[in-house]
This record gives sequence, C-alpha cells and structure tokens, in this order.
Amino acid sequence: MARENTKTTHNTRQAPKAPDYLAWHVTQKGEKSFWNKVGAAWMHKDGKGYTLQLETCPINGRIVLRTPLEDTDQPGNEGRA
Repeated sequence: MARENTKTTHNTRQAPKAPDYLAWHVTQKGEKSFWNKVGAAWMHKDGKGYTLQLETCPINGRIVLRTPLEDTDQPGNEGRA
C-alpha cells in the first residue's frame, strides 16, 4: 500500500521536485539502439537510496537511468550503455 505525504508547513507549498534521473527502456536491433522514456527516479532525502517510478514495465531490453537534459527529453548518443 502506498503512503501519501500529507505533511504541510504553514503557507509554504513546495513545487514537485524534478527527477534526478530519467528511466529509459533501451532495445537493440542490429547496430541501432531505440530509447523510450518509461519513468523517473528521485533521491531519498537521506541520500541513501532512490525511488523509481515506472509508467510502464518493459519485459525485454534494459532500463538505463540518465540525468535529464534541459533542452530535450531524448538522450544523446554519448555514453550509451
């Protein structure tokens, strides 16, 4: 069962935090890689772990976590896993 964070402070509303990583499902077809965004990850407040939220759960290929790019939501060719 999921827990809801209902703790609020006086007159202070925090905007949702941007994810620390985006989760990508990567499949390989020959020499070509196909990247599809499937979720995101946020670091825990204590810095000792991450929460991974997937919008879909792929059954093949691999999931790669990459830092978000500011200009685009597509990963570059550098640093392919």
